[in-house]
Amino acid sequence: MADDVYKRYGLPPVESNTWTGRPYCKIRQTWPRRALAHHIPTKQAFSHPLAGARSHDRPPGQIFSARRRLRLASARLDLELPVLEAKTQPSPQPPRGGPSPEPAIDSTTLNHAARILDGVTEDIRADAALRHYFLETRRLGPRERRTISRAVFAYFRWWQWLDPQASAQKQLEQAWSMHQRFIADERSLKPETLAARAVPSWLRDEMEMPAEYLRQLQREPALWLRARPGTAAKLIAELGACELSPRAPDALRYFGTQDLFVTPAFHRGAFEIQDLASQIVSHAAAPKPGQTWWDACAGEGGKALHLAALMGNKGVVWASDRNERRLQVLKRRAARAEIFNYRAAVWDGTAKLPTKTKFDGILIDAPCSGVGTWQRNPHARWTTTIESVRELARLQRALLEHVAGALKPAGRLLYSVCTLTRTETTAVAEAFSAAHPELEPSPAFSAAGPATPAAVTLWPQELNANGMFIAVWRKR
Repeated sequence: MADDVYKRYGLPPVESNTWTGRPYCKIRQTWPRRALAHHIPTKQAFSHPLAGARSHDRPPGQIFSARRRLRLASARLDLELPVLEAKTQPSPQPPRGGPSPEPAIDSTTLNHAARILDGVTEDIRADAALRHYFLETRRLGPRERRTISRAVFAYFRWWQWLDPQASAQKQLEQAWSMHQRFIADERSLKPETLAARAVPSWLRDEMEMPAEYLRQLQREPALWLRARPGTAAKLIAELGACELSPRAPDALRYFGTQDLFVTPAFHRGAFEIQDLASQIVSHAAAPKPGQTWWDACAGEGGKALHLAALMGNKGVVWASDRNERRLQVLKRRAARAEIFNYRAAVWDGTAKLPTKTKFDGILIDAPCSGVGTWQRNPHARWTTTIESVRELARLQRALLEHVAGALKPAGRLLYSVCTLTRTETTAVAEAFSAAHPELEPSPAFSAAGPATPAAVTLWPQELNANGMFIAVWRKR
């Protein structure tokens, strides 16, 4: 039913396993199920939130024509959860270690958040329910949306601490109280308590869970921007409220509160919203101008566009996905970023490749359980199962097998997944290495020298970003 509603109104489909077409898993809790009628957006809901604002409420110099409003609304719908975070960031965050508590959440916010929770089902994830509700409820301003979103995400971060018999509003209030207690003193909760309640029980057998990792999961996520190569300083001066990361050139952490989607910098393609870990993947690939690369699971093109930018618009980047809609989003993003050295092609993940081209490098950013994104997407903690992890590992191994033959001699093959489970990371990499003696492990960051390991785990608590696993091979 939900998919039909999405198609009818041109909304992004429910998140599912991109390659199998099935949801990653079934939700563990029975959520309230109501008809989607009150979540169906009207035609007016697709206008930009500022479209009906008075002229003095609009950003200086911004004239919103009907056509431009439609393009902007389309861009908002097409972008995923990291982009939603652009409007759900908290106020500028003080340094860790004792921030002052925030005021209690008001009843209006609780009621809005409760309605959004009512729209979360087996088929509709929390981030999708938020997007749909905000499209429908246009009277909410940016600050209100930010607070409502934070309340909803806090609910899923602290879900195991909540009274299941209480009303949704009361549970949201409890979650916010837990959030305030935690940010006031992160050590008020023992690591053993967090290990038992903040993540599902099956995760203990799949990965190490250091105390700092568990605390990181309960913090609100940072928002990361990727500036065009060499323009980070200029972007900082324009946007303000940014700081450079030492882990990736042109990676900026944004901690302001303005709506980034209406900034002139966004409209001229001066930056993309992309997590720091994803940016590091492209730097591990280290493509060179004039080479031919393939981002085989490109999705909406974040990494493919980054590869193309690193190549200085010279050479070719093939970008494929089984979802044609995602590739259309990629094309719009490429036009805004003035990226032209790419080709987009549909690929269903089978042995029949979209091209006979041989590549200098191939990136498999494979579908995964997303455990590395659980700080940003806490709802997924309670919808992911060990069975889905094992199914995805089989898919990941198959994708690697299919693309390996498309490498040129001395070509590089990168495998990346935004998860930390052994089943999807080291187990997949080791099995693939054993089956392909023609491929030798290669330093994940070749610029750092031959001593760099071929497989690297990027931890959320070390990056203040998503968790990521990267493994690299070189064809002999």
